[in-house]
Amino acid sequence: MKKLLISAILLVGLSFNAYGQKRPPRPPSPPHPSKTQVTNSKASELDKRYRTEKKMIMNHPVATKKMKSEQLRALNLRYQNEKKLLRAAR
Repeated sequence: MKKLLISAILLVGLSFNAYGQKRPPRPPSPPHPSKTQVTNSKASELDKRYRTEKKMIMNHPVATKKMKSEQLRALNLRYQNEKKLLRAAR
């Protein structure tokens, strides 16, 4: 009787231990964005960055008109090249 009681307690203890170690199910991973969604988000980020840089150049307190025009020309050229790369990636 004593052996039965000890083995029953041991069995119950091990089952509780195994139940406690069981991990909860993982939530399903989110779906990967499609290629067009990725390119659209990158294009919107590029546009936003372009607008902020242009605003910073235009509102610079020390730069002369010539400096601003040169910086805007370089910014526009870089923007066009990055847009071409995005279109080529599609």
